[in-house]
Amino acid sequence: MLESLLVPTAIVALAEIGDKTQLLALILAARFRKPWPIIAGIVAATLANHAAAGAVGAWFGSFFSDAALHWILAASFTATALWTLVPDKMDDDENPARRFGPFLTTLIAFFLAEIGDKTQVATVMLAAQYPHLIMVIVGTTLGMLIANVPVVLAGNFAADKLPLTLIRRLAAAAFFVLAIVAVYTAMKASGWVG
Repeated sequence: MLESLLVPTAIVALAEIGDKTQLLALILAARFRKPWPIIAGIVAATLANHAAAGAVGAWFGSFFSDAALHWILAASFTATALWTLVPDKMDDDENPARRFGPFLTTLIAFFLAEIGDKTQVATVMLAAQYPHLIMVIVGTTLGMLIANVPVVLAGNFAADKLPLTLIRRLAAAAFFVLAIVAVYTAMKASGWVG
């Protein structure tokens, strides 16, 4: 059960490094200068988005064997590793309006930014893989917080000082390692290795 919490936490924290939601967190922190409502908005948006993604993943997982799920997970990790190497840019239409205040602006902006994002895709795959859906959702939410809360708290200072290219490459390497482990597990589940 602990694995259903810790693995999603680590995977999403890695996937979030250099992601557009980190840029969004930085923009919101610089604009509103109220970290706690922004953090609360991140929590609410992530729980809602990842609960929906987790439900889809749990449903999806009921149609595949363990071996097939491991192969899908390996492909997902490989795709996430490649996706992590591509820097995200914030689109102008994703720039939230000030009139809603920090909590509601963050909730709406983060929820929308996560639709189709690599962490949402990872949540679907992790929920398909692990039997404890609530733990997966809590883990993916913790991963989002691990990656985004420091950005909110540090504001512009952190964004200017972090070597995001190096961090993004290290995160991609970690996903490639996870993909290799998933391939090995899939091969064992398929009976190809002992």
